This record gives sequence, structure tokens and C-alpha cells, in this order.
Amino acid sequence: MNRVYGVIGIRAKMANWNADFTGRPKSISSGDIFGSDKALKYPMKKMWENEGKKVLYTKKLIEKNSSKMVPMTLAEKYNFLTSKEAKDEKTSVVINELFNFIDVKNFGATFAEEGQNISITGAVQFGQGFNRFDDTNIEIQDILSPFRNPKDKTGKEYLSENKEGKERNQSTLGTKITVDEAHYFYGFSINPQNYNEYKEIVGNGFDGYTKADYEEFKKVAKHSATAYSTNSKFGCENEFAIFIECKDSECYLPDLSDYVEFDSQKRVIDLAKLETLIDGRTQKVEVFYNPFVLKVETFLPKYNIFTDEPISDESN
Repeated sequence: MNRVYGVIGIRAKMANWNADFTGRPKSISSGDIFGSDKALKYPMKKMWENEGKKVLYTKKLIEKNSSKMVPMTLAEKYNFLTSKEAKDEKTSVVINELFNFIDVKNFGATFAEEGQNISITGAVQFGQGFNRFDDTNIEIQDILSPFRNPKDKTGKEYLSENKEGKERNQSTLGTKITVDEAHYFYGFSINPQNYNEYKEIVGNGFDGYTKADYEEFKKVAKHSATAYSTNSKFGCENEFAIFIECKDSECYLPDLSDYVEFDSQKRVIDLAKLETLIDGRTQKVEVFYNPFVLKVETFLPKYNIFTDEPISDESN
């Protein structure tokens, strides 16, 4: 297959799509809110994992010394999924095993463990997803815990009934930080040729990045954010995706999210600039979106992101 380019749109309403270490939505120095590529990949990996597929780069806990649960190391997770010790295997064998993990097949891997030092550049690459909504506000909610915290900031227990100690007899307060509304747009590219060099190394009929791999990616690109519901992510959903399949191998496009225009007041996506950019270079283009919250202005084929049913201009 040839290169594929596209854009994935994530809507957040009273949710926090990607928080920094302070709990606030991630932003750059200018204050513009964005979501990292890691925030987008994680729900994809969790969706694959929930479907029973082999995923390497997710956390799995194990019990250590019969006392506490800790995350597995990368080598331990590899051993858990393959029943093999990477340090005892030939590098070509480890690479072959790595390509059996669906997240590695799409996003690549860095596997620097004892006896191995492997770096695989993924076929699928994402940019950063910037919020295009003009009037996003950050909402901070106080949350009352049903429990008290008996320790001070240093970790020591309060022993006296001084003013500070009395305050610690009360339930603790927490915060939940969300945005009232935000719309993130991620550009992505898929270059199957990234795996050509491994066909000879791996052998065993390794076909590189295939059409079947692409279809698996399309599925999670349309549904994984909607499927992944945690306390802070409930309200985050897939609302838009465009997939552009090139007609030949010499098709090189920039980050397409820069060519998607979004009207914050009307919630309208205009693809006129993108249409001009890709004119004559594609063999297939599909636009998926949520018609209940968005309108998309384009001559390209449009589909309901939930049902895959075609959307006519009259129904839009």
C-alpha cells in the first residue's frame, strides 16, 4: 500500500483530554491548549488491549515481595506476552516478536533491554493536537473526600490538637480540572515503507505494514477516544477523521491539520484548503464526523463516524 495522510478530531466537553503535572490542560508558552500524541495513542492501545490483541506498551502490575503492586519492566512485559527472555534471543527473533504486537506494528518501539538495543520507527506518526476552539475556559471544581488525611506535608502524623491539627480532623479537599469545551485536531501520516528494511531481517513471510494493519488503525482512529471513559476523559470523544490514501509512492504532504479550518461559533469544519492541497494526488478519501455536533463543508465523500453510513449534503 502507498502512504496515507489524515486528521483526527477529538472533542472535549467538561473533560480534560490531556493534563500536565499540575492537572491543568497542557498548553504551550503562548497559552494555547494542545494534546500530545501520547494522549491520542493511549486510548488506541487500550481499545486494542480490550479486544484481546497483544499490546506491549501499556502498564501491567505485578506483586513484588508479597507486599505491594508495581508496574512490570519492559523486559518483564515482553516475557509475559511471549514467554521468552529477550536477553537470550537473537535480535532478529526479538524484532519478529515485536512486530506481533499491534501497537508496535503501528507506532514503532524503543527496546533497550539487556542484550538488545532495538529502535523501530513506526509507520504511523502523529503531530501534536492543538485546540481550535476560540472560547475554551478552564473549569476548576472542588471535590470533598469522605476521608481525612492524618498526616502533614512532611508525611508525619498530627499528634497535637493545635489549629492545624484540628483542620486535619476534617475531610480532605481535592480538585477536578476540566475545559468547558475544546476541539483538538491531530495530523497524522502512515508510511508503510518504514518497514521495508525489516522484511529481509525478520523473514518468515513478514509483509511489513499491510492493508489489514491500516484497517485496524482506522477503527481505533474513529472510536478509541469515545470508547475510553475515565473520570477525566468522560466527555472526550472522536468527532472527526479524514483518511487520504495516496495514488502513488511519490506523494508527500505536510501536517494536514493546518489546512482544516474550524468555525468555533457555528461548529463548522471547512476543508476547502485541504481539497486544493490534495487535488490529483489521491486514490481514495473518506471523511468521517459526528453530524449531531458538527457540520463539514466539503465535496469529499462523507460518513457518519458512529455508523459508517454515507451522509448527504441534504442531511448535513
